[in-house]
Amino acid sequence: MNVPDSLFVPMSKNNKAQEAIVRPRLSFWQEAWLRLLKNKLAMLGLIIIIVLALLAIFGPLLTDQSYSKQVLLDANQKPSAAHWFGTDDLGRDVYARILYGARISLFIGLMAALIDFLIGIVFGGIAGYFGGRVDNIMMRFVDILYGVPHLLVVILLMVVMGPGLMTIIVALSATGWLGMARIVRGQVLTLKTSEYVLAARTLGAGAGYIIRKHLLPNAVGIIIVQVTFSVPSAIFAEAFLSFLGLGIQPPMASWGVMANDALSTILSGQWWRLFYPAFFISLTMLAFNLVGDGLQDAFNPRQRR
Repeated sequence: MNVPDSLFVPMSKNNKAQEAIVRPRLSFWQEAWLRLLKNKLAMLGLIIIIVLALLAIFGPLLTDQSYSKQVLLDANQKPSAAHWFGTDDLGRDVYARILYGARISLFIGLMAALIDFLIGIVFGGIAGYFGGRVDNIMMRFVDILYGVPHLLVVILLMVVMGPGLMTIIVALSATGWLGMARIVRGQVLTLKTSEYVLAARTLGAGAGYIIRKHLLPNAVGIIIVQVTFSVPSAIFAEAFLSFLGLGIQPPMASWGVMANDALSTILSGQWWRLFYPAFFISLTMLAFNLVGDGLQDAFNPRQRR
């Protein structure tokens, strides 16, 4: 078959067009953030979290009602212009108590997640890096703690140490770090055989330096996702313990305490007393889970283009 010479076009000597970078260079974090921005549900969850945080910080300053002031003449009033979310059986404003309870619930959730993060990355990083007998001993200890129900440990610690804000944080963190430790260990086991880790070890870098500078930064994506999921778990656990009477004690207010106080009023028609704390607990857990799912997709290397 004869092919005419007119179909052949000589290649230009100027190759700048072929070497031009069509797409701007993006770092891992910039690319992850762009993928997160495209996830509408994740951004909705992030907006909800920001709004709840702002309400928890500044909300009590925007109302003239007190979360602890008792006005028996105003007991069990329906939502109105004077009391947006109504009042409870002691005449306390439910709206003010919701805002103050947001401080307690978010603080407990964030502190418990932070403690789980710190203990988990140290424990899991050491176990995964050294491996062998060290890893075997440390992970058998984790397996033993996993065999004890988390809720049972929390309740026992709350009974022994007594109810209180710091007590519930310690109780939630006692075994809450186990999942983080396992995830970090698995990531370190995978990454420690990489070429850059072997090169750093050959150059004389110590174990602490390699874990801190090479292994944990490359596992930070999945660690952040796990922290995001730990916050709603801690918030729900605090609400459940307060609902049982083992968590926050009066005169402090939390969403779990408010739900416990409103339990006996379900059949009496005072729906607002249980609806609002249950709604904000559900909304907060939903928002953090949406952000966690979005981060999981954003940090997924298969999503990179």
